[in-house]
Amino acid sequence: MVIKIYGHAIAPTVRLVAEVCNEKEIQYELVPVAVYKGEHKTPAFKQFQPFGQVPYIDDDGFILYESRAICRYLAKKYEGQGTPTLIPKDAKGEALFEQAASIEAFNFYPFASGLAFEKIIKKHQGMETDEVKVKVLLDNLNAKLDAYEVILGEQPYLAGEDVTLADLFHLPYGTIAIEELGYNVLENRPNVARWWKAISSRQAWQDVKNGA
Repeated sequence: MVIKIYGHAIAPTVRLVAEVCNEKEIQYELVPVAVYKGEHKTPAFKQFQPFGQVPYIDDDGFILYESRAICRYLAKKYEGQGTPTLIPKDAKGEALFEQAASIEAFNFYPFASGLAFEKIIKKHQGMETDEVKVKVLLDNLNAKLDAYEVILGEQPYLAGEDVTLADLFHLPYGTIAIEELGYNVLENRPNVARWWKAISSRQAWQDVKNGA
């Protein structure tokens, strides 16, 4: 069975879902959605994703949206294939995974995605970048990564010894901030730099980083 991913090929969260499909050796088909033409805001699209955001998936009639929920679903449904540790099954391991996932959601995503919005999305919308806000976002991101440096000095990945979804959740907006926008947030953070190299060089990400 082929999973259908509805979204734009270069949308960050679409690439994230595609990356997890690759990790779990799941065949997928990208169904293009013309987001720059507003197709994701049409009644036809919002019938399946009421917030008008990409992506959503169709797994043999099962419709699911919100990228992190999709990734968790795929990791659990296909836990017996591909990368085995994306969500630990024991209670302590899963708790540490959820802790790491919360770290990404509240201490990384708001700032990295905010930078992407200010520096990229606003330009596509014909708006001016707020450089004052950019500085605040970057200052906050750097402060949070100082804590990452401590955590990753004690273990290879955010949840422990093995890569999990919590690490992979960083890939789309981390790639934008570090590689596309060129913010040097890895300097003087050797543990973060080692971790970033480990996750960003994964073949499953390399295959989709420029488009799902």
